[in-house]
Amino acid sequence: MVDRVAVVGAGEWGTALAQAAAIAGRSVTLVARAAAVVDEINQRHTNSRHLGAQQLSPGIVGSLGFEGADLLILAVPAQASRAALSALGRLDGLPVVLTAKGLEEGTLERQSEILAEIAPGAIPFVLSGPSFAVDLAAGRPTAVTLAGDDAAATEAIAAALAGPSFRPYAAGDRIGVELAGALKNVYALAAGAVDGAKLGASARSALIARAFAELGRLLPALGGQAATLAGLAGLGDLTLSCTSEQSRNYRTGVALGRGEKPPAQLLAEGVFTAPVAQRLAHKTGIDAPLIDAVNLLLGGNASIQTIVAGLMSRPLKREN
Repeated sequence: MVDRVAVVGAGEWGTALAQAAAIAGRSVTLVARAAAVVDEINQRHTNSRHLGAQQLSPGIVGSLGFEGADLLILAVPAQASRAALSALGRLDGLPVVLTAKGLEEGTLERQSEILAEIAPGAIPFVLSGPSFAVDLAAGRPTAVTLAGDDAAATEAIAAALAGPSFRPYAAGDRIGVELAGALKNVYALAAGAVDGAKLGASARSALIARAFAELGRLLPALGGQAATLAGLAGLGDLTLSCTSEQSRNYRTGVALGRGEKPPAQLLAEGVFTAPVAQRLAHKTGIDAPLIDAVNLLLGGNASIQTIVAGLMSRPLKREN
C-alpha cells in the first residue's frame, strides 16, 4: 500500500510531482531546504519561486526533513543526487522513485547506480517521459514511464500516483528508461543549436531522426533495450525536449547556436551529461557523432556551422 509519499526537492519538478501525488489521493510531504519555502507551502499553498501563483493541494505539507513514508520521490538535479541521498540516511526496503535525467560527472553513473551505492537497501524505480512541471502542476494531461525491476510493484506504484491528468505507464527496462532520459538532453542541446543558428526546420527534423538512431545503438551497448525508445521515455521525451522552448536544454542550445553564453541561472542537465555520454560511447566503441558534435560546441572548439559541415561530409551509409 502506498499512502504516504515524500518528495525530496521542492523545485519546479518536485513540487509538480507532489501536486500530482496529492491529486491522486496520497498524503504528501514536500521536503525543501529553505524554511521560507516550507512556510509558504503550508500557509499559502503556493511555491511562487518555482511555480508562480499556481495553487497547490492542501494535502501537501512542507517540511525541512524526511521523516518516513511509504514511497520516496527524489526530485533534485542529477549532480545533487548523491549529496541528497547521503543526507537521507538508511532507506532499507523503501521504494525510491528517481526523477533526475542525467549522468553523474566523474563517476559516469546513472541515478540508480548512485542510489545503490548510498542506500543499497532501497528499491529503485525510474520516472521519465515527456513532461514539463508547469503542465503537470496545472493539471494538464501528462503521460510518463515508470520503470522498475518488479512488475507487480511497479504497477502498484504507477496506480498509486495516477490521477485524472497524470498517467504513469509501468515498464520493466529501468536502465533503458534512465539512459534515454539522460541522453535526450544532449540531443536537445543540439536541436536548440540548430534552431539558434537558423539552419531550418529540415535540419532539426533530420537531427531528431539521427539522434533516435544514435540512441538505438547506445542503449543496448549500455545495458538498456532498444525497444524502450519507441515509448514515452524514448521518442516521446526526445521529441518534446528537441522542439519546445520550455526545455532548458533546448533554450541553452539556442543560445549556443547564436554564439551567445546561456544564462547562468539556466540549469541544463545536458551540459553535464554530454561529456559523460561521450566517454561512455567511446568506452563501448559506439559511433556517436551527434554527442561528439555537442561536446565540440560546449567546449567552444568549433562553431555550429563548422560542426554541421563536418557532419554533412561524413561518408554516406545505408539508413538500415
